[in-house]
Amino acid sequence: MGAINLAKELQDMKAADVVRHDAVRNQFINVYNSIWKEGGEQAYEREAIYFNRQMRDNAVLRSCTATSVFFSFIDLAVRGLSLAPGSQALCYLIPRSCKAGVDAQGKDVWERVCNLTISGYGELVMRARAGQIRHADNPVIVYEGDRFEYGEQDGRKFVNYVCAVPRKSCKIVACFIRITRADGSTDYSVMTETDWVRLQNYSAKNNRYFDKTHGQWVEKANSLYTADEGGIDPGFLMAKCIKHAFRTYPKINIGKGTVLESDLAAENPAEAPGFDPYAGVADEGDAPGTQEENDTFAPDAKPEGGVTVTSGGTDDGVF
Repeated sequence: MGAINLAKELQDMKAADVVRHDAVRNQFINVYNSIWKEGGEQAYEREAIYFNRQMRDNAVLRSCTATSVFFSFIDLAVRGLSLAPGSQALCYLIPRSCKAGVDAQGKDVWERVCNLTISGYGELVMRARAGQIRHADNPVIVYEGDRFEYGEQDGRKFVNYVCAVPRKSCKIVACFIRITRADGSTDYSVMTETDWVRLQNYSAKNNRYFDKTHGQWVEKANSLYTADEGGIDPGFLMAKCIKHAFRTYPKINIGKGTVLESDLAAENPAEAPGFDPYAGVADEGDAPGTQEENDTFAPDAKPEGGVTVTSGGTDDGVF
C-alpha cells in the first residue's frame, strides 16, 4: 500500500484497529528489520499484544487519532524498545490533548493524540546505545537527619552520604544518582528541594486551565509533588532525578510519536539518507502543544542492583 493510501485509511480508521492493519504490520516489520537487521516479525507480534492491551485498558487512548497511534507504534520499531510491563518498563503510552489548529472563528481546535513515552529506564538504554553511559545506580532518597554532602573537588563531582538508622525524619531533602560513563568515569546528579519546587511551579503553569464555573484561570501542579503527606512522592522524585541527570548530556533522537520523559527536544530519526520509517505518512497538523503535563513514569520502579545497560539491538534481558 502506498503512503497516500495508508494516510487516507488512517484518517478513517479507529485507533483500536491500527496496530493489526496489514499495512501497519508490514511497515513495522520492514522498519524493524532495516534498523535491527532481524527479528521484526517476532517483535511485531509481541509489541502488538502489549500495545493493544494498553489501548484496551484506557478508553482515552482509544479516542486518540489513528495517525498518532500509527506514529507511536512505528516508533517502537525505530527505537527497538518494548512496551513490556513491569517495575522497569522502558516505555508506555499516554494520551495528550494537543492543539491541532484553529477553526473558522479563530478558536483553538484540540485533539487527542497517543504518545509513546520513554521512561527513565528506556532513556538509559537509549543513552547506552549512543555510547554515553555504561551503568546507573538506583537514585537515592536523602531524608532530613541523614549525613549528606556534595560538591566538586579537583574538577570531579563527589557525594558523601550516610543513611541515618533509624530514620530521624520523613522529610525528603535531596535525591541523587551515580552514573558510570562509557569511559568508566563517574558522574553524579543531585536534586534538592529548590529543584523540585521549581519544577512544581512549572507543572502548575503547564497545566493551567480556565475554570468556567468560577470564571478564572486555575494553575494545578501534578498531584505527585504533594502526594506524600504534603511532600513529593519518593518514586516520582526518583524518576525526576533520572531526568535531571541528563540535562547536560547530548540530545538523543526520538520519533514523531514519542515523548522523552527527560523533556529533551530531539530531532526526528535519520538512520540512513532517505530512510522514512513512517512510509511517507505526514504529521496531522502543527507541532502539538500539550494541555496536560502527564509527567510521571508508569512504574514505581526500584530495581535492587541499579541499572546496567548494553548497546544491543533489542532490549530483551537488558535489565
